[in-house]
Amino acid sequence: MLGLENFPEYEVPGIRQVQFYPYESNGGSVVAIAGEDFAVIGADTRLSSGYSIHTRTQNKLFRLSNKTVLASTGCWCDTLALTSLVKVRMQMYKDQHQKNMTTPAVAQMLSILMYNRRFFPYYVSNILAGLDDEGKGVIYSYDPIGHCEKNTYRSGGSAGPLLQPVLDNQIGQKNMVNVDPKPVQLDKAISIIKDAFISATERDIYTGDSVVINIITKNGIKEEIVQLRKD
Repeated sequence: MLGLENFPEYEVPGIRQVQFYPYESNGGSVVAIAGEDFAVIGADTRLSSGYSIHTRTQNKLFRLSNKTVLASTGCWCDTLALTSLVKVRMQMYKDQHQKNMTTPAVAQMLSILMYNRRFFPYYVSNILAGLDDEGKGVIYSYDPIGHCEKNTYRSGGSAGPLLQPVLDNQIGQKNMVNVDPKPVQLDKAISIIKDAFISATERDIYTGDSVVINIITKNGIKEEIVQLRKD
């Protein structure tokens, strides 16, 4: 009625909603297998965002001790923040008790640290591998708010849904008849991890370039690198 349509400079804009999303998935996949006296864990080295690759040589395995390795994928800034905090807490424990934390103790501490951030969680997929107090291989997997589950094999990351069925069949021997379950041997575990990553690289664009494998035994940690597809 006032004829404001004739004066566009007086138009009042509508409400503008600005989205704030602090998380970003930088891809990456993890596979871990535990045996009677060993644990093997592998992670690819591609760090990407959308269709852009930031680096092809980023190691996602963090050696916490000579018996414990943490693999972390997801939001890389959250990964660096969480692993730095874990290393600080482990150093504080060593200074106070004059010994290194065991793998089960590290698993419990990591669960508590992640649960403390449950209202603004770390956007990461963690798998902890190592040897327990008896020298047996153990695997611990986590969700973003710190729920911990002890396993003998586990996959995670962007290609986790593709890799887990392979482990269920080859290691867990699920849905198989007339099969005598036997403990997995070290050579077979390494071979399965290599084959799983080669297959995942064909289907997942966020997994590739190469895979770093850490073999944890009573003698220490041995590293092996396998090249994958570059595209």
